[in-house]
Amino acid sequence: MSEPVVECVPNFSEGVNARNVEAIVAAMRVEGVHLLDWSMDADHNRSVVTIAGAPGPVVESAVRGAGKAAELIDLTRQEGVHPRIGAADVIPFVPISGIKLEQCALLARQAGLEIWRRFGVPVFFYEAAAARPDRANLEEVRRGQFEGLRDAVAREASRRPDLGGPGLHPTAGACAVGARKFLVAYNIYLETSEVSVARAIAREIRAASGGLKGVKALGVMAHGRAQLTMNITDFTITPISQVFRAVSGLAEKHKTATAEGEVIGLIPEAACERESEWMRQLNGFDPQTKILEHRLAAPLSWPEGI
Repeated sequence: MSEPVVECVPNFSEGVNARNVEAIVAAMRVEGVHLLDWSMDADHNRSVVTIAGAPGPVVESAVRGAGKAAELIDLTRQEGVHPRIGAADVIPFVPISGIKLEQCALLARQAGLEIWRRFGVPVFFYEAAAARPDRANLEEVRRGQFEGLRDAVAREASRRPDLGGPGLHPTAGACAVGARKFLVAYNIYLETSEVSVARAIAREIRAASGGLKGVKALGVMAHGRAQLTMNITDFTITPISQVFRAVSGLAEKHKTATAEGEVIGLIPEAACERESEWMRQLNGFDPQTKILEHRLAAPLSWPEGI
């Protein structure tokens, strides 16, 4: 029987300082862990790293990344378009093969405990690893972002971390650690610089507003253009082609159109719709580097760091 494979996709609140991001990724190098992808986004001031391997080494890799992020990122001197509560903002564990979501939730609990013990960064558990029903939704955990949460935990016991605290780390905030199914991070740029249009479309398509099931969406400015930044949490229920059609139709109503799209991180083969319009609009999409199964077969080399 082959060894189980788990994926982890830490998101760090730094997308400008390449030297620091490289140092964080380098700190995550652990025997038995493969580096599949890492990217920086200056507009969102955020970096996303994708690793995979055996459960134990992957947990250790994620914990080390959180520690290096706490050392290098000061949230009191940082701001970004993307919501965030911590230097290592979110650390989700995702089942790939030979492991179930429930087991990934236990890995998340283990990782969270180590992050608090080693680095003094408080932890919230979310989605399948949530310790409380009201924390299953990541948006609820991150309500108010770092600044708002920092103030809220001083006033409201209900907002305090699941591990550590009661206050946040003064510069590294808190870390949301969870377990979830595979998520596709998909952005669409519009042919307009009016961010209000992107925000209006985001409100209509996001599940929380009664839109498409499993779709989370924000309207932001990125690279001088209005952008919909989306997480599609279950592409088997809501295929990406359905999301694209909905966005295209709403864009037309707002007298604009979709310009191009991008996938952040990796996407499984099962989510790809080869002849679809949304895939034809992807900017610089290389199947060998962006499809999970291909990258598992040919992982990246680890950076050397500082």
